[in-house]
Parts: sequence; C-alpha cells; structure tokens
Amino acid sequence: MKKARLEAFSDGVIAIIITIMVLELHVPHGDHLGDLVPLLPVWLCYILSFIYVGIYWNNHHHMLYAADRVNGAVLWANLHLLFWLSMIPFATAWMGENHFAQWPVILYGSVLLMNGCAYEILCRFLIREAGPGSSLATALGEDWKGWLSVVIYIAGIALAFLDPRIALGLYVVVAIIWFIPDQRIEKRVSNQGGSEES
Repeated sequence: MKKARLEAFSDGVIAIIITIMVLELHVPHGDHLGDLVPLLPVWLCYILSFIYVGIYWNNHHHMLYAADRVNGAVLWANLHLLFWLSMIPFATAWMGENHFAQWPVILYGSVLLMNGCAYEILCRFLIREAGPGSSLATALGEDWKGWLSVVIYIAGIALAFLDPRIALGLYVVVAIIWFIPDQRIEKRVSNQGGSEES
C-alpha cells in the first residue's frame, strides 16, 4: 500500500492541531504591555507544545520518508499517534490557564507519555512491514531516544506530585533531546541518493 495518503492525512491533522492551539491564545483586554504578563504561562505552554508538535511532525516525516510502504496495521498505529497528538491542545490550554498547577502538569505529561508510546508503536509497525533487513530498520536500530523519553515522562509525572516545576523541566529535556531530527534516518536517506522527493 502506498504511503502518500497517510502522509497527506497526517500533515493535515497536525496542521489542524497547531491551529487549534493558536486559537486558544486570547488577546488581553488592555492596551499596555503589562496586560500581557498574566498571559505569560499560556504563551509558555503554547511555545512548548508547538515545539513538541513540530518535533513529532519532523520525525514522522523522516520516518515515513525512509519507509517504502504501509499496511493496515500501520494506518491504525498512525491514527493512534494522531489521536494523542490531538489531545495536546486540551492539555496545553488546561496547564496554561492554571499556571502550571499540579494536576494539569500531570495530565500534560500523561499526554506526552502516550504520544511517545504511540510513536514507538508506529515505528515498530513500520519496521515490521519493511522487514528486519530494511533500510528503515537499519536506520532506526536501537531506538534509545524513544525509550529514554518514555522513562523521562514517567519520572516527570511521578515528580509532579512533589513539584510540578521539576516535571516541566523534564518535559523540556525531552524536547531538547528530540529537537534535532533523527540523524540515523537523515544519514540513511542521504546515502540513498535522494531518489524520492522529500
């Protein structure tokens, strides 16, 4: 099964997710710079979530670029990832509106955790479809970043019961780890000589 429709659909859903997030940014009623200060937590949440959605879009693009084909299981795994990505605007808005309170931070971390797990599931299904000797399987190899991210999310959720700021710090650490697209796939794609349009 060709992957073009999967890529186009995923890009559309991710674009909608970003649109929903930006619509949650409300303009202050005043006309002074000081009127923006109460909105700072909302802006910080939006920036972090925008980076996260961008990271998923970027790595999703690279992973699918390296895949040759998809099947029904991959389609469902991709929908599973898109579902959890679509929960980010809600968790973002709740955390921002409540100024990084404990339970909103825990929910945000839980949504990030489920996104990380869903991404790993999609990755495994793509590798299974491509085969163990495929260029995708070779490029991904042992996915330490994915599993490390899941561990950090779990630690962040647990530590949020003590101090939500620690959890937020850990969520930022994961974003930093993933900020640069997966170099293993980029190197593999470069070695293939760019036989396909990105």
